[in-house]
Amino acid sequence: MWQGSIVGIYVTGQARAPMQWVEQAEAVAGEGLKGDRYCFGIGTFSAEAGTGREVTLIELEAVEAISRDYGINANPGDLRRNLVTRNVPLNHLVARRFRVGDAVLKGIRLCEPCAHLESLTQPKLKRALAHRGGLRAQIVTGGVIRVHDPVVPE
Repeated sequence: MWQGSIVGIYVTGQARAPMQWVEQAEAVAGEGLKGDRYCFGIGTFSAEAGTGREVTLIELEAVEAISRDYGINANPGDLRRNLVTRNVPLNHLVARRFRVGDAVLKGIRLCEPCAHLESLTQPKLKRALAHRGGLRAQIVTGGVIRVHDPVVPE
């Protein structure tokens, strides 16, 4: 059994706009985080078929690894994921439910980096984040998520 935590929350109201750090966010089931582009349905990939765009997560350990292994110094918000975790095995949460603060999420698929992310950030980021780009999740039960909230499997 493991238990991790939320160390950062990021949202932006517009596609391609910089992500903004917030202390807390309301997770709305079936929609996303209030204030975020995907909750508004205006994210870059909102019109494309597929699931898992309600909320994205990335491990702080992955952010630290790209700095160490590739010399890419990025703030967690630069990587365009909503929730930054510590001590959470995100790759193992595909098809699993887990609690984040007051909300319950379900891992949908890995959030592999794409050329669009690299075009908004730094060269080599796509390669640096391969297989550690995070997780796309569905909000099963809404609720408030705060920095320092625990993340635990259900």
